[in-house]
Amino acid sequence: MAVITEDTIRELAAFRGGEVPVTSCYLDVDGRRLTSHHDYEHELDQLLRSARSRAKNDQSVDQDLNRIEHYVRSGIDRSHTRGLAFFACSALDFWEVIALPMSVHSRVVINDAPAVGQLESLVQDYSRIGVLLADRQRARMFVFEMGELTDHSELFEELPREYDHRGHSDQGYERQHHHVEELAHQHLRHAAKVAFDVFQRRGFEHLVVGGQDAIIHEVEEHLHPYLRDRLVGRIGVPVVAPVEQIRTAALDMEAEVDRKCEARVVQSLRDVVGAGGKGLAGLEPVLRSLSARRVDHFVVSVGFEQSGWLCPACTALSTVGPGCPDCGGVMGRIEDVVEESIEDALAQGLKVTMCRENADLDVLGRIGVLLRY
Repeated sequence: MAVITEDTIRELAAFRGGEVPVTSCYLDVDGRRLTSHHDYEHELDQLLRSARSRAKNDQSVDQDLNRIEHYVRSGIDRSHTRGLAFFACSALDFWEVIALPMSVHSRVVINDAPAVGQLESLVQDYSRIGVLLADRQRARMFVFEMGELTDHSELFEELPREYDHRGHSDQGYERQHHHVEELAHQHLRHAAKVAFDVFQRRGFEHLVVGGQDAIIHEVEEHLHPYLRDRLVGRIGVPVVAPVEQIRTAALDMEAEVDRKCEARVVQSLRDVVGAGGKGLAGLEPVLRSLSARRVDHFVVSVGFEQSGWLCPACTALSTVGPGCPDCGGVMGRIEDVVEESIEDALAQGLKVTMCRENADLDVLGRIGVLLRY
């Protein structure tokens, strides 16, 4: 099974089926929503039924879909996997499966090249996340990248056992108690230093902390300013939790951060469009602005699909055909002009934000752009 990297995506994007169609399938298998294998198999059945009707008995596509179905029904280890991406062209012996630690929008695209837009957007938006867990004696620091553990540091500083103060003065006991407390405070300062050492060694975009509130509040005070700037929240995970529990909590926090970032982008788009500034909403205006190379930031709802037209001569996209609005040539029908527009935006090196269940973007037509000029 292939591991998702920028090189993997570039290699996929470069593949062409020529006269033979390429099948791309994204399947959501997130156990938080699809609790049993019957749930995601039912979703797959609906995808394949629709895809087979569109394939019109193309032998290569039929083989692609059968292979995807066999793969899924053979069982999936969902301990680290929330989404799957398949890319296939049986006629050319092309087959790639990519397991993803985040959920995807389930869909099948049949085209002359792999539909990597959703995959590329996931990689662009997915940040490395650091997790610092601490109590009075132990600290553990993790870094997760694309759901995989890439760094792990441990610190244990044992506190003295309870002093036996029988026969000792209250003043002596107070001094001993103060000594234990000072050691605990020193340990939390060390925990914050461990987090900064890992940040310098590995780097990460976001930091979350876990532990008892009073302890974590003190740890946060000791964090280096660089880390306080990256602090995005707290997780209810004890310092002794297994790695899988920590990984799940980190991914859930990352998803929450992503939704907040998406909301800010959509709000900016609404403000600019509403003020008549450098922004456009709606599919056709977006396609025209892409063709004119005016776009700075491309925003689209996950799951938005619409058939359209593509000009083979100048690659212009449109919702209306067959006459090309740019060169006057004859355009051809395509299954999903939205997917093609995402591919175009990525090819231009634009920032692409794909939003999940954002009602404000839906009101704008599910797609929009912030313009350079």
